[in-house]
Amino acid sequence: MKPAKWRDLSDDELDQKMRELSEEIFNLRFQLSMGVAKNPSRINLARKDLARAKTVQGERAAKATKG
Repeated sequence: MKPAKWRDLSDDELDQKMRELSEEIFNLRFQLSMGVAKNPSRINLARKDLARAKTVQGERAAKATKG
């Protein structure tokens, strides 16, 4: 998902997406350790999406404390 779409999400939706991505990363890492992962490159995409979400959350927190 593009950063602009992350910024369009509400706080609750952003939190929900972050929980989903964290759970997906956990499951993918578990599958990789078991050797049954169908798409091992998906873990990198999920990690990048989680980082984008955390960045947007940090931007919102900084904006709230600043202004």
